[in-house]
Amino acid sequence: GIEYEEFPARIAEVAMWLMDHQMNMMISNEFGQYFARLPLRKSAKIVHGNALQVNWEEVISKKDLSYIIGNPPFLGKSNQNFEQKKDLEKIFKSIKGAGVVDYVAAWYVKAAMIMINTKIKTAFVSTNSIVQGEQVGVLWNLLLNKYNIKIHFAHRTFSWRNEAKGNAAVHCVIIGFANFETNEKIIFDYDNIKGEPHQLKAKNINPYLVDGKDIILFPKEKTICDVPKIAWGNKPVDGGHLIISDSEVTEFLKNEPKAKKFIKPLISAKEFLNGQTRWCLWLIDAKPEELKDMPFVMERIKKVKEMRKASVDEGARKLALKPFQFRDIKNPDSYILIPSTTSENRKYIPFAFFEKDNIPHNSCHILPDGKLYHFGVLMSQMHMSWIKITCGRLKSDFRYSKDIVYNNYPWPENPSEKQIKTIEEKAQNVLDVRALFPASSLADLYSPLTMPPALVKAHNELDKAVDASYSKQIFSSEAKRMEFLFELYEKYTAGLFVKEKKVKKSVIK
Repeated sequence: GIEYEEFPARIAEVAMWLMDHQMNMMISNEFGQYFARLPLRKSAKIVHGNALQVNWEEVISKKDLSYIIGNPPFLGKSNQNFEQKKDLEKIFKSIKGAGVVDYVAAWYVKAAMIMINTKIKTAFVSTNSIVQGEQVGVLWNLLLNKYNIKIHFAHRTFSWRNEAKGNAAVHCVIIGFANFETNEKIIFDYDNIKGEPHQLKAKNINPYLVDGKDIILFPKEKTICDVPKIAWGNKPVDGGHLIISDSEVTEFLKNEPKAKKFIKPLISAKEFLNGQTRWCLWLIDAKPEELKDMPFVMERIKKVKEMRKASVDEGARKLALKPFQFRDIKNPDSYILIPSTTSENRKYIPFAFFEKDNIPHNSCHILPDGKLYHFGVLMSQMHMSWIKITCGRLKSDFRYSKDIVYNNYPWPENPSEKQIKTIEEKAQNVLDVRALFPASSLADLYSPLTMPPALVKAHNELDKAVDASYSKQIFSSEAKRMEFLFELYEKYTAGLFVKEKKVKKSVIK
């Protein structure tokens, strides 16, 4: 074994001694013969060092190695120190995008290196981030295509907490893999991430720990289906000077009544989900003489200009030339709003329609010209399953990605007019039921503890309508949904990488 700290390395040696002694005692009890070896002369070889810098074959020859197991440290890119970042650079070398991977990913590559042309089997406990979002394209593209790694078994996401006081639970996976195939592949799935798993036999386990072909979702600039384009909301880059809180807007308008027509609701993910209100100065249509006639507004514009000119970012400094505007100007007549980060605890991520006078913040995505049909499919369990498996995470919260999640999403193939109409009706019903609870925030309406039965029923009906537009089969689990969606994704993209030609599906005018 290899242990980074000196004291744990010595503890590991003692623990192996004790385990050897306990096993000897067990054999003695079973066979009625004394097998104890005291004093213990042989001991485990525990090397004190950095496992990513040590040559593993200097610890043990791969000819003598049958299994590699471990629980390497989980450290996201923002939590890695200088030495750890250097470790990753050394392992991944010139691999594009390696800066996004978790520290634990390096152990997978080190293991893959030593496993080439051997029968060694490896299993690691890891953060589930390595099978989600952009990390999949970096780590698993390397493991599958350079090292011919095959996943033999996998525990899908479960919650793990050690016994240290105050230690937060982490979401983990366990992945067993080798450099050769096996006919017995098993997925351990958790209906409750804090509960016990059930076993599923699999033909193949892909990098998303789904029974399906080894598909990797790379970021795409365009959708694989003919559906509305998705975009980020508006990033202010204003130092907060173009934004007005709900508590100060009344006083501001007393001092600056002429600004009323330029003050718009600013819809960020937080306000959207929690039923809160925040405002912004949306001055793109303001004439110079109007701006000069609003001294309190001009004071804020001056502060924005100063903030942008002083920025170390070149792009922000260029924005100082138009200090009365947000960095982005996206204000479509109507749009579907998608919060980019939301709690993992919700069965459904709330999306909603907004009109032109509501300014979408860059903490959200928007779907300009999205129709009821699009809203219905996006709010369905089918799309939610896709999100859970493919999106990245902020801590454990979902991070909706336009390039990986939305642009790669396989929409229903050639839905009939009747199916489209049914989805639209059920989607409208979801909106109507929401409207019955005007005092409740979306966070409350979609909490697993407080979601109204009428809303649960409306979503169940929408799910059935969307499922029917995909297939006649009944999807009994999230795993079955994902198997189907990956097959559909493969079908839609079969010609993309050969002809670079987009497949047109789900055409809704």
